[in-house]
Amino acid sequence: MMRKTPFLLASLLLAAGAVAAAAEDLDRFQEESRKVVTELAARLGGELQKEMKAGGPASAIGVCRDAAPAIAAELSRKTGWKVSRVSLKTRNPALGLPDAWEQKVLADFAKRMEKGKSADLEHAEVVEEPQGRFYRYMKAIPTQGACLRCHGTDADVPRDVRDALKSSYPHDRAAGYTLGQIRGGFSIKRPL
Repeated sequence: MMRKTPFLLASLLLAAGAVAAAAEDLDRFQEESRKVVTELAARLGGELQKEMKAGGPASAIGVCRDAAPAIAAELSRKTGWKVSRVSLKTRNPALGLPDAWEQKVLADFAKRMEKGKSADLEHAEVVEEPQGRFYRYMKAIPTQGACLRCHGTDADVPRDVRDALKSSYPHDRAAGYTLGQIRGGFSIKRPL
């Protein structure tokens, strides 16, 4: 029995070290994910502001339709991760449908908002999926004042914008939001 004690102690110390290293990795992954999401949001926001000033809300529809997926694809290539925007109420089902994990997190964000939690919501975890092990991260996208021009109620959305949206997105579900509601999330899926 005495001989097993040093081995057991060494094994426990190694396991504790591995847990600490894994926690440091997760903290680093979360910080890296936040930086990528911040870059995506800043670039998208800049493009939207520029187009809103140049051509108004109807013209800005093209930014979300074309520029946002292009920026996300560029960041995906740069990082080797899947970087995207998803929503439970999609405008473009070809690009914004959430997978099961994203659906669960978005639903949790909505529940947390109902309980008065801040719109500055994020969630991260390591998940096992049939394709392997992944680090998953999501940051909520709250509806801001400018978003209401395309994503608000009929009273918020100008007629020309409603017409442009109907033409571009016949199956649009990304409307009817009010200020502060969670409209979707920036999502990162990183293979481990």
